[in-house]
Amino acid sequence: MNIRELLLDTLRRSFDGEAWHGPALGDALSGVTAVDAAARPIPNAHSIWEITLHVAGWSREVARRLDGGMPGEPEAGDWPVVTEVSEAAWLGTLERLAAAREALLEVVARLPDEKFAERMGSADAPLGTGHTFAGTIEGVAQHNGYHAGQIVMLRKALETAG
Repeated sequence: MNIRELLLDTLRRSFDGEAWHGPALGDALSGVTAVDAAARPIPNAHSIWEITLHVAGWSREVARRLDGGMPGEPEAGDWPVVTEVSEAAWLGTLERLAAAREALLEVVARLPDEKFAERMGSADAPLGTGHTFAGTIEGVAQHNGYHAGQIVMLRKALETAG
């Protein structure tokens, strides 16, 4: 397996399942309703919905960077605000995540081999720059795992509260 295949496999598993660490993002989000997604069972914590928007935004932003864009924050910001709580709006958020996933996988699939070892921008921790292209892609998978764990904990808190 070459680096591209490994990174694509790692990304897919972080989104879609069979992740080594536990539930992948898609598994963690499966069956979540709009009401549950918007709930705040843990004070001062982000909601499942906000986390989903955050992950979608950063997945799209990394895809844009990998495709040659200058590093910046996601178009809707680091932590977009949920403005409407409805099943239709929640489904739209899940579709946004799926589209960001597809965009990221598509860019990784067509990156020239030599790009994986190149550094992306200078070191800036808040922007996640200064890593190699391969390290940045791996970071997205780690980001997905981190937030999938948060979503699982929020779902457990909702069960306890309910």
